[in-house]
Amino acid sequence: MTKLEEYKRKRRFDRTPEPSGEEGGPLRENFFVVQKHAARRLHYDFRLAINGTLKSWAVPKGPSLNSADKRLAVQTEDHPLEYGGFEGKIPEGSYGAGTVMVWDRGTFQPEGRDSALKQVEHGEIKFHLSGEKLNGSFVLVKLKHSEKGNEWLMIKHKDAAEDPRWDIEQHDGSVLTGRTLQGIKEESPPHTRSQPVAAGRIGRSPQKRHAGAPGADAHDSRRWCLLGSELAFRNQVGWRAGLGLGSQRQVDAAGSARRGHH
Repeated sequence: MTKLEEYKRKRRFDRTPEPSGEEGGPLRENFFVVQKHAARRLHYDFRLAINGTLKSWAVPKGPSLNSADKRLAVQTEDHPLEYGGFEGKIPEGSYGAGTVMVWDRGTFQPEGRDSALKQVEHGEIKFHLSGEKLNGSFVLVKLKHSEKGNEWLMIKHKDAAEDPRWDIEQHDGSVLTGRTLQGIKEESPPHTRSQPVAAGRIGRSPQKRHAGAPGADAHDSRRWCLLGSELAFRNQVGWRAGLGLGSQRQVDAAGSARRGHH
């Protein structure tokens, strides 16, 4: 089975705006993304870019900065790297139908001697996150007696980034567009212009500029950056970032088509 075979088998790309994973280009490693997903049951999808795909876990209660919390994390199929920039609506009748928000993103570094891939294969991966909301050291450990074989625990290590009073509801909103799930569902315009996250900017959120502010270009309502890559509006349904995989021609075409409707 190829890396993305299960991902592609579950989806009809003539119906869903989700990326198909067919785009070529340089592979980017060591970034992470957390997507809040209002599907049949609300949950958070935690993804690590490892070995050319996004290794993925569904976390029902979401990640926590409280080391006392042990969050259930159910491993799911690998996703294409460009999925890290997807924000929008998955239509009814499609796999995972519902609204998707890019809740957090940034870079990660595996801890220990083994590579991130080898650690996942061994059932325990330790890593340090440098995101806009999540920072510090974490571990994902596979449950030895899991009935389905895909149940892990996500645990925050005790360090300077720990927050014993962590409440995920106090950290809502898209880091790409500033929208809530309801705003994304209603296709409301974005509130912020997202800037790339540099690997060295640990614990600090990227500067955000409002559309129309000094220095913002005329395309602010249609373009944002995710880890240095363009984010284009597609068919008023989904937001996606190529993460270095999309072409500038596609971005310009999307913007021209959008302007032509006014």
